[in-house]
Amino acid sequence: MSHPTACHERALQRRFRGTSQGLAVVGWAARTALGILERRPAWGGTVCVDGSAPAESGAVLSRAVPPIARRGRAHGVFPPAGGSLGGMGKTALIVIDMINTYDHEDADSLIPSVESVLPRATGLLERARRRGVPVIYVNDNFGEWRSHHGEILDKALSGPHSRLVEPLRPDDSSLFVVKARHSVFFETPLTYLLHQQGIDRLVLCGQVTEQCVLYSALDAHIRHLQVIVPRDAVAHIHADLADAALRMMERNMGARVCDSGELWT
Repeated sequence: MSHPTACHERALQRRFRGTSQGLAVVGWAARTALGILERRPAWGGTVCVDGSAPAESGAVLSRAVPPIARRGRAHGVFPPAGGSLGGMGKTALIVIDMINTYDHEDADSLIPSVESVLPRATGLLERARRRGVPVIYVNDNFGEWRSHHGEILDKALSGPHSRLVEPLRPDDSSLFVVKARHSVFFETPLTYLLHQQGIDRLVLCGQVTEQCVLYSALDAHIRHLQVIVPRDAVAHIHADLADAALRMMERNMGARVCDSGELWT
């Protein structure tokens, strides 16, 4: 027996076949049935551009310059020979928790992995910027609820591990989203931002593979976003758990796990 959601989706496809709104309606219906429609921020969907947001929003999205990409412009990720990502969507690079002071409990286990992936992550970031790909930093606020992105960056750059931060520092075209928990989506305006920019494909880099990267990939998957994870541009604390997390993302979430050199070359 077909699942009721599938039957409803097929009926909508027949109803709207040949119309420009068909795919949007079907996608909306599927997301509604799965219970994952996003509410707009409590403050009415207005994105703050000065590093602040009304207190009830629970999250801050800041931007130093006007919009970094015109809506509708394609930013392709180039697969290896014979490969195909499919679709005509727009891609963004998501840099997770790399603006870091490394003064937390697991830092001693994490730092060697960050040192290992830093050259690849830096190269990936540079190639994305050259191609005009939107770069979005999503970073913990380290429990400092009054901090904005400039203070978070200054604190990391003034600490003893600034060499791990400087190569990946945001530029004037970067967007910055502050988060409080593991996933880049949890109680942040990221979903709204991606919708506004027409982005439906994410390249996730940063840390930690078996924690924030994994949970972010899952949240992206249930939002029907395509996910790409360059295995050599994500850092881990526990190598065995990181390997398992990459397999889970690939097998259970449909993510493409690849080498960073395959992207934007």
